Amino acid sequence: MSRIGNNPITLPKDVTFEINENVVTVKGKLGELSQEITDDIKVEVKEDQITLQRPSDSKSHKAKHGLYRALLNNMILGVSKGWTKELELVGVGYRASNQGQVLDLALGFSHNIVLDVAPEVKVETISEKGKNPIVKLTSFDKQLVGAVAAKIRSLRKPEPYKGKGVKFVGELLRRKAGKSA
Repeated sequence: MSRIGNNPITLPKDVTFEINENVVTVKGKLGELSQEITDDIKVEVKEDQITLQRPSDSKSHKAKHGLYRALLNNMILGVSKGWTKELELVGVGYRASNQGQVLDLALGFSHNIVLDVAPEVKVETISEKGKNPIVKLTSFDKQLVGAVAAKIRSLRKPEPYKGKGVKFVGELLRRKAGKSA
């Protein structure tokens, strides 16, 4: 029995949900997302509840059942509330600034790294004196926000000895003891 796939999805009042053959489209106040679903999984809409049914208990049907339920739920939450990821720059001289969708990062290299962020993702940089700079990414597409955040983090991953690098806010790092006498 699938724990995730069998849970119904509640549809907020400000979100419209449409199914055309095997493409699901979700529209809300923040944007519009669409997802293609395989023919095996059936999507049913009753009033404000969305349920997904699978034809059999085969391994691939079980996997797709939970997957598509999670994807649809993330789409609905995204167009109604939105998704946010925050990255913290830990290190001496690490800075972040943005002009519109262009993010400029100083991460200890001999040059600054300039990134053009997708137009669907809103970029904000927060720099307070005495605190590490924070890059805040906001969008209605959870997959896109995660991909952009992972790309920024991959530019300078946190190292295990001093913890310097780009990390997610709230991420716990596994620290190592250095050379000790």
